[in-house]
Amino acid sequence: MTQDRNGSPSRRALIGWGGAGLALGAAAAGGAVAMTRTGEDVDPAAAETGAAVAFHGPNQAGIATPVQDRLHFAAFDVTTTDRAEFVRLLKDWTQAARRMTAGKAVGEGAYGGLPEAPPDDTGEALGLKPSRLTLTVGFGPSLFEKFELTDRRPDALIDLPKFAGDALDAARSNGDLCVQACADDPQVAVHAIRNLARIGMGKVVIRWSQLGFGKTSSTTPDAQTPRNLMGFKDGTRNIAGTETDRLAKFVWVGEKDGPAWMAGGSYLVARRIRMHIETWDRTSLQEQEDIFGRDKGEGAPVGKAKERDEPFLKAMLPDAHVRLAHPDSNNGATLLRRGYSFTDGTDGLGRLEAGLFFLAYQRDVREGFVRVQRNLATDALNEYIQHVGSAVFAVPPGVRDKDDWWGRTLFSEEA
Repeated sequence: MTQDRNGSPSRRALIGWGGAGLALGAAAAGGAVAMTRTGEDVDPAAAETGAAVAFHGPNQAGIATPVQDRLHFAAFDVTTTDRAEFVRLLKDWTQAARRMTAGKAVGEGAYGGLPEAPPDDTGEALGLKPSRLTLTVGFGPSLFEKFELTDRRPDALIDLPKFAGDALDAARSNGDLCVQACADDPQVAVHAIRNLARIGMGKVVIRWSQLGFGKTSSTTPDAQTPRNLMGFKDGTRNIAGTETDRLAKFVWVGEKDGPAWMAGGSYLVARRIRMHIETWDRTSLQEQEDIFGRDKGEGAPVGKAKERDEPFLKAMLPDAHVRLAHPDSNNGATLLRRGYSFTDGTDGLGRLEAGLFFLAYQRDVREGFVRVQRNLATDALNEYIQHVGSAVFAVPPGVRDKDDWWGRTLFSEEA
């Protein structure tokens, strides 16, 4: 039986939970000031004013963009087999997204149109600010099969292997495509997904969705580092939206990476991670800090005084989360994380259905998430968490101008 540093029996040796770790509070990256995804400075007060985030650019918004407070993530299954019809939907979605991210209603709006016809917009966001809404689209591996595009499927868009401790629910996993809606107002984010689903009726259907709150990582490290539901600071070393060199190295797909249609895009791994909150809350503070490799108050690594002090990994226990997730333990592998906390009622046994909805962007899934997750097989945190949902998507480059649309580089004949 293992012991904590005080010599007492370890609670996790007494109460075991299956699971597989993920960079919850460790860090696989770095930080910065509010800015657009293209690297142009914006008003520092944008988060407080509910300002709009630029929709057009070489990369999709919602990746390097300063992380908003709320999330509505939806994975869709495509029901149409007509490629032209699906392309038309992507164009319609792009136009709707262009308007919603600017704080405008979809089409002619929620009222004033023909009384005999349904309105173009559902109306619940009327009078609300843009709230920094971003909409980010990704394509799942199964989409390439449905439209006979297997020759254009990127090598980096792999089917994720099964990791130790996975207990994946098929109803909360995979999907032909996804839309990540982030905003500072939850109603704005929900409105966006609702309207895209409405526009797509008969062509796509929501497979699963997830609401999130309390961002658990930040791309603006000048601000206070957020905390996850375990009470620890998360994302201390996350990649900053201003670190163009690190974004190019670890996040954006390069022109030489292949295929050509993905240049300027990225790869997204989404994992729903259940936290066994009740067990964690009965664990001693010392053991909690040993498990993470950081103190709970300041967030400083073991033996250090400040949160951002460079960690001395060998001073941590061999199974400490930070030690195992750190880039130095993973051949430099670094992820840009945009995770959110979630609570979805109870599990029927009086326990909170709560945890982390993990979102990680990377240049190559094989060298990013897969490498880190395999190294976390012995993570002490695994006894308090379990991965119950999973999906991976190829996120195409951004919409360049008013004539461009999501997925054009993939679906255009010249692509």
